[in-house]
Amino acid sequence: MKKVAIQGYPGAFHEIASRLYYDEDIEIVPADTFDEVVSLVENNAGADAGLMAIENSIAGSLLYNYNLLNRSSLTISGEIYLRIKHNLLAMPGVKIQDLSEVHSHHMAIAQCKEFFRFHPHIKLVESKDTAESAREISEKKLSHVGALASDLAAKMYDLQILKRGVETNKRNYTRFIVLDHFMNAPSDHVFNKVSVSFAVSHEIGSLYKALKVLSDLGANLTKIQSAPIPGRPWEYLFFVDFMLEDQEQFGAIIQGLTETTKGLKILGRYLQGDHHEN
Repeated sequence: MKKVAIQGYPGAFHEIASRLYYDEDIEIVPADTFDEVVSLVENNAGADAGLMAIENSIAGSLLYNYNLLNRSSLTISGEIYLRIKHNLLAMPGVKIQDLSEVHSHHMAIAQCKEFFRFHPHIKLVESKDTAESAREISEKKLSHVGALASDLAAKMYDLQILKRGVETNKRNYTRFIVLDHFMNAPSDHVFNKVSVSFAVSHEIGSLYKALKVLSDLGANLTKIQSAPIPGRPWEYLFFVDFMLEDQEQFGAIIQGLTETTKGLKILGRYLQGDHHEN
């Protein structure tokens, strides 16, 4: 059975995305941090693959995870998009007026603040993980504390759902990438999406020249993200995703990018991910 490392605890959105992505039974390997997820896969230390959030349709890119990926020897082998639905959970029999606190990950809290404007008696408390908050309420039988978490967490920890879908924006999606050890990445597989990173010189038009390579060779740019290069003030890495209708153009594109950029790194070649409503 494939072991998949995730940041978070059983019932987290990372687990939901993992089980939707893999068309087989998997074993979830929980980790406290994204660094630990990468380490588990990179060092063959108890995980065959990893799944990591990389961007959110509301909050934007997770720059730390981009840099973490770039420093690692892992490769992106797939992706999945998941609609994030935050539910207000509590112990059975508890009503919303009984709650004095609601715990969850800071991102979940940020995405649900509009709902809590109508419940000013509730204090919002940040925690490491959505599912961990639910688990703690269940284990400690906290009748005055609620959690923002998934349907799966509610089922796993025998909590009731006081209110479904309390997120402010109902079109809230997170993109997760699937990470494999570079030794496990097939060299001849079918793909239509590519992720790379690179830097460019401080010359006029240097970034334009790199992007022109993609345009001239029929690649469709779907994402470009800049991130500061640690230890090199005012210098930036560019993370680029692009789609390819003709897989045969990959070699020519990489050659063109090698000639127009610095430190080009291929982060992964994979099939564009499906969108799931959860």
